Amino acid sequence: MRFFVIDDNEDVAKLLTPILQRAGHTVSSSQSPIQALKEVPAMRPDCILLDLMMPEMDGFELCKRFREMPDLAGTKIIILSAKSYDFDKRRAKQLGADGFIVKPVDVKTFIGEVEKMFTKKLTLSYWGTRGTLPVAGQSSLKYGGNTSCVSLQVDDEPLIVFDAGTGIKKLSDNLFASGVKRLTAKIFISHPHWDHINAFPFFGALFMVGNEIEVLGPAHSGTSMRAIMSSQMDDIYFPVTIREFGARVFFHDLHEENLAVGKIQVDTLLLNHPGNCLGYRATYNGKRICYITDNEIFPPGTHNHDIDFEKRLVNFIHGTDILIADSTYLDEEYPKKTGWGHSCISEVVRIAHTAQVKSLHLFHHDPDQDDAMIDRKLEQAKQKLEQLGSPVECVCPAEGNQFVL
Repeated sequence: MRFFVIDDNEDVAKLLTPILQRAGHTVSSSQSPIQALKEVPAMRPDCILLDLMMPEMDGFELCKRFREMPDLAGTKIIILSAKSYDFDKRRAKQLGADGFIVKPVDVKTFIGEVEKMFTKKLTLSYWGTRGTLPVAGQSSLKYGGNTSCVSLQVDDEPLIVFDAGTGIKKLSDNLFASGVKRLTAKIFISHPHWDHINAFPFFGALFMVGNEIEVLGPAHSGTSMRAIMSSQMDDIYFPVTIREFGARVFFHDLHEENLAVGKIQVDTLLLNHPGNCLGYRATYNGKRICYITDNEIFPPGTHNHDIDFEKRLVNFIHGTDILIADSTYLDEEYPKKTGWGHSCISEVVRIAHTAQVKSLHLFHHDPDQDDAMIDRKLEQAKQKLEQLGSPVECVCPAEGNQFVL
């Protein structure tokens, strides 16, 4: 790759140039930020290594200027600075930097740290896959018994969490075990039915000073997301209220809209379910994951089949790498559950095939289904895909499963 080093200390370029060249890269450099503003756009490097404290122009301003240049949209910017304050790291990220390496540079690890910026992966983790009610006992050991909770993580980007069913307690335990000291997270609630919100108070990060957590989801007939989440923690129902939170906690009412979480783009879609329910699409580095739970797809030809909604749904999930889809019922169960707001396997498979998704993840299992029935659901889905001659991969994630894109 082509690197451009900008640092008023010429010794930095002298140190980094041979390290990068030995790894097969080409290197240019400048001690002048003003001169670099002229040279960098013409070169269009793959990566800019940029100091913060420079006399002509500081690195923050220079990073901002580079990020305003369309020709450098694909260029990575990595800050190299002796300043290790959290403020400077946050500010650099806000202005468009892709990474931050603290000086002095460790020559043994430097190349690995830089190349890691080009290979950041999106990690999808399952903490709860059931719907309606958690299930305990021998019959739910394979797939787990916790209700809806899924997380997305990209290195230093904010943690994204979809729903706060009982699975969020397992996520909370995992975060504590991994030694996370300061957390920034966005919790996207699909809708406020109990299996999607009732373990919210058990997300331990809410009670830790220094954490910053935003809860986002659809309001209901004038009832805000803050009121929805706090009312279930009213002291009549729960011994701890939101006044006990130690973290900075914010609430955001969502509609169909687009927003950015760090470098992750999140889009929303209203789903076919009682009340306001949102589906989510997360896009990062060209990879897409769609979270479409609690959604009823009525079979074509039936009275409730909505062609317009189906077109919007197919367009929303089209070509996604992973579709996490409400697959609550086996086909033989659905006739007695029509109108309950959930889908059967045949319709989920049909939509996934039509939308040309790459991988279908079966999700939100009925509490009356044991592991054997869920196995049968997966087999039923694979048979339907085979009948369609579809290239869609189909899996049934269990609690604790991770998928990396």
